[in-house]
Parts: sequence; C-alpha cells; structure tokens
Amino acid sequence: MTVGQDTPNVIRGAQEDYRRLYYSEPKASLVVPVALQAGYGVVHMGQALAKNSSAAGNINKLIPYDPYAVTGVEEDHPRLYLVTDGVASVYAYVTIEDSYKVIVADDTYAMDSDLSAVDTGAVVAIDVTTYSHMAKLTLTNQVTTAITTAKFGYLYVEGAGTAVGIMQKSVNTGLGINAKGAGGTIILGNCVLYSGALRNVDSAARTDLSASTYGNFTYIR
Repeated sequence: MTVGQDTPNVIRGAQEDYRRLYYSEPKASLVVPVALQAGYGVVHMGQALAKNSSAAGNINKLIPYDPYAVTGVEEDHPRLYLVTDGVASVYAYVTIEDSYKVIVADDTYAMDSDLSAVDTGAVVAIDVTTYSHMAKLTLTNQVTTAITTAKFGYLYVEGAGTAVGIMQKSVNTGLGINAKGAGGTIILGNCVLYSGALRNVDSAARTDLSASTYGNFTYIR
C-alpha cells in the first residue's frame, strides 16, 4: 500500500534552541510591543531588529537588521538577493519567496560586497506570475550594472542598516505566499544579555543601540 500525504499532519520545522537570553533581571529591561513585517520567516530571540523607514508601504514595521558584512554567508538577514545581475533598468529579479518581504511603496536600496548602496527608490510593482522561478520587481530608480550576483548583490528596505532593538521572544512572520507578519516585543535597554544568544549584533548594531560588551555579556544602558 502506498502511503501518501492525505493523513493530517503538522510540519513544525527545526526545534528552536531556547538559550537563555538575559543575565540581568528580565523584568527590569525596557520592552515595548511591535509589529513585524511579513515575509522574513522566524525572527529569533536575541536577533537585532531594524525599522522600516520608508515614506509609505510598511512604514515603521520592524524587520531583521542587515549586518554590515556582505560575504554571502550571513543568516537571519532582511536581504532580497538578486538572481540576475543588475542592469541599467528599473527591474530587479529576486526569488519568489523573497519578493514577499516587500510591498508596493516600500523604499529600497541595492547593495553588494562593494558596500556602495544604490538608491533604487520605492517598489512600483511586484510580479510573481510571469516566471515560475523568480519574481520581477519594478522599482522607481535603476539598479545599475554596478550591483552583481558575483558580489552577492541584493535589495533591502530603507532603514534595515540601523538597529533599533533586540527581539525578546521568537515569532514567525511567515515565508512567501503564507507571509502574514507578526506581533512581538523588543528590548530597548536597561539589560545585560548573553552575547552568545544574540544574532547579528555586530559592532555597527552595538553602536546604534548604545551597547557595549564585557566578557561574554552585552549590556545596553
């Protein structure tokens, strides 16, 4: 007998590693509720977050912070990696799943390992039906030929490069067509955290958060 997928089941994904985040008293930290933008999958406890600073679109919703390094091995980032080299046109091609990280009117930039951002302007249209293997984004400004896949070229939402807080508990914002966004809480300060439990809290993020390190700890005043 052939066993198919008609049996009710739930796919829960990989087990979350519930490492301890706080060294200091959690209730003493400054924590606020936030709305997280759809399309970024699981946003993990301890992850650095940024705020969408677009003029419209998903303005003021939180997204994963974009780490300073661009080496192609970064994880838990907000990037929409290009699947074709940038050209002198307003079109950019990304995976269909990644296209759900933005909506029309989100302001975007293009970047690669040269670390020279290109202002690509607001998203005008998102086409996920013409091609079966990639999505076509129509932007306000040209991506330019300076952005290439060989240098890990990608798009990101305006504001992604400035950290504003640390995720207190993991939430799932969804991926692709199933992306719905999520509510959560972020840590703003008055805490000592285990550095090993943090994600993408690089030196630039620590500067943004007015954070410092001491031994195995990261503290935010």
